Formats: sequence, structure tokens, C-alpha cells
Amino acid sequence: MRIIIFTGKGGVGKTSIAAATAVKLAKEGKRTLILSTDAAHSLADSLAMPIGPDPVQVTENLWGQEVNSLRETENNWGAVQDWLTTMLDKAQLKDITTEEMLVFPGMEELFSLLQIKKHAQSGQFDVLVVDCAPTGETLRLLSYPNVLNWWLEKIFPHERRLIKLVRPVAKLVNSIELPSDGVLDSIERLARSLEDMQRIVLDQEMTSVRIVLNPEKMVLAEAKRSFTYLNLFGFNTDAVIVNRVLPDEAGEGYFSHWRSLQKKYEEEIKVNFQPLPIMKAPMMQKEVIGLEILEELADIVYGKQDPSAMLYFGRTETIREEGEEMLLELTIPFVDKTDLDLTQTGDELTVDAGAYKRKVILPRPLMGRQVTGAKYAEDRLVIRFGGKNL
Repeated sequence: MRIIIFTGKGGVGKTSIAAATAVKLAKEGKRTLILSTDAAHSLADSLAMPIGPDPVQVTENLWGQEVNSLRETENNWGAVQDWLTTMLDKAQLKDITTEEMLVFPGMEELFSLLQIKKHAQSGQFDVLVVDCAPTGETLRLLSYPNVLNWWLEKIFPHERRLIKLVRPVAKLVNSIELPSDGVLDSIERLARSLEDMQRIVLDQEMTSVRIVLNPEKMVLAEAKRSFTYLNLFGFNTDAVIVNRVLPDEAGEGYFSHWRSLQKKYEEEIKVNFQPLPIMKAPMMQKEVIGLEILEELADIVYGKQDPSAMLYFGRTETIREEGEEMLLELTIPFVDKTDLDLTQTGDELTVDAGAYKRKVILPRPLMGRQVTGAKYAEDRLVIRFGGKNL
């Protein structure tokens, strides 16, 4: 199966580009599902037909789905919500809206992303096109399994054993209802599912991310930050799509200033994102709504290229040997080296890059080695590790 994730700043036309890609893939005979995980869905508007929380056939070989985040939350978090509700009731917190308290920020979107795992494992479709929430929000959620997996492996087993020991005593002393095995199982299933989902989206043979942007200063700045984040967490970005490019005819008259600005930023985009393929989508003469105009847009963007092809493949993490030392290289573009910081705890390495943080579980060749130095140059962070500790 092939998975293509579209991301970009809100308002850049990401949904239109994703929908156009899906329409073209279906036209080429691939069984295609376009999936919207954005809480503020606009996919149905783009396709000009109603779609629902389950896949709905749009045309031959094309299905659409707008994920119902509330339903997914209930399916994945229901047992935990029930237990927490009981706890709040016993604490007599009647003046608090429990529904708002029991779903932590970002969780609804995270549950929506589990649909990627479901469809990837079903084998029902050839291509899954994912229309994500704006830029870093959804992609930041994709990094959560790093933390959840660490907690599940290091802390959860001990907490679970402790709860089993304390549960009977707590119930006798003060009627505290500690989580049952069913609640704990639900938490573990969720964490395992998120881990599986992350494994799928990080599979560079299967999944790639495409950044949609407009040739504007603020949009370009956010796209660069997004690309840094994608590289930091190991996602494969295989294309940049510059949307709503004004035609050369706009070089005169009312839009002449805008066209000259766009040309300036188009050059900046080339410098910043090459060797990634950079494709252009023009400002269309009419609203991009409906299958016909979406197909026309896709033909302009992709030409004779297969939209499902892996348009670029570049490793973001490499390990090599240099004498007695081992070197770990991470691709982290658009970062000021003064914002980078490293912390090593055992076989875990924490990389801080400005607003972003990644915990790297060191691969086997680096286990037992200590960081001896690091250097950042030409968008790559090179971390040196000394000989193994005896």
C-alpha cells in the first residue's frame, strides 16, 4: 500500500491539492481513499458531495472519509473515560464538565490518525491520501508514540503491578476505585496501536509527506519549520507543492506587485528545499470545487508523473564508523546551531532543536557508547560517540 500525507499552513489549499491527487490516482485505476483527519473538515466541500465518518464511494476507484473524532475517541478511550467519570463522581466534582476534562488536548486528533493504521492493515485500498490538520499540529501528534512507548516499556509495568497490590487495600480503606484490568488493558491497547501507526507512517518505502505552501513569506517560514520537524522525527518528505501561483499575465496592472513578490519567494523555495521535487499549482480561473476541476488541477501539478510514486527518497538518519568512534548523522534543516542541545541518559539521546524535542533510542551499534562531541553544519547534526564502556 502507498500512503501520502499532505500538510501545510491553514488556508494554503492543502485539501484541494490532496483531493486533486486522489482524483487523479483513481482515474489511473488505483483504488484510492482520501481521508480527512482535520477536525474542521472541508473535504466534502472540495469534492462537492456529502461524505461521512466511514468510507463513501465518490466515483469509480475513489472513496472519501471525514473521520468523526468524537466517535473515535469513544471507541479508543471509552473504558478510561468511564473509570475517570466514576472517580470524579465520588469526588463530588459536580460543577465540572467531565467530558471536557476526560479528553486531553490533542487526543481527539490522535484517535483520528489511528484510521491510517486501520486502512493500511485492511488491504482494501491501493493508495491512502491523508488530508491532515494544518502543519505541525497533526505531525506533532505523530511523535507522541515515542513518549508513550517509553512510558509503556519503562513505567507502565511497575505501575500496573503496584495497582494490583494496592487495589484491595484502597477499596477497603476509603472506597477509592483504582483502575481495573480492563481499563489498564485499554490504555495498553491504545499505546500499542499508536506505536503500530507510527511504524507505518515512518516506513519510508510506504509513506511520504508532501508540503503544500503558497509563495508568501509567512507561509514559507512555517513550511521550513515543518520540514525541520519532519526530518527530526524521521518522516520522508518527497515533494513540495507551491499552490496558487499567479500567472505571468499578472505581472502588469493591479497584481504586478504580488507577482514580483511571488517570483522572489519561488526562488527562495528552490534554494531552501532542493533537491526535493518542487511542483507548481497555478491560481485557477475558477473555484477548485468538484471532480472536473480537481482532475484539471492534478494534471497541471503532476503532468505525466505517477502521483503515487515516491518522488524523492533521502535518508534522514545515518550511522558510520570513523576509527574508534561511531558517528550518528541527523538531517535537521533550517535550525540555528545555537538552538541545538543534546542530553544523553544511558541509551537514550534527547535532541532539542528550538521548539522541538526528539528522544532517540540509540540503535544497537551505539549502545554502551557515550557522546564525545557534536557538530552542526549544512543542515546535518553529526554526533560523535566514543568507544564502548567496558
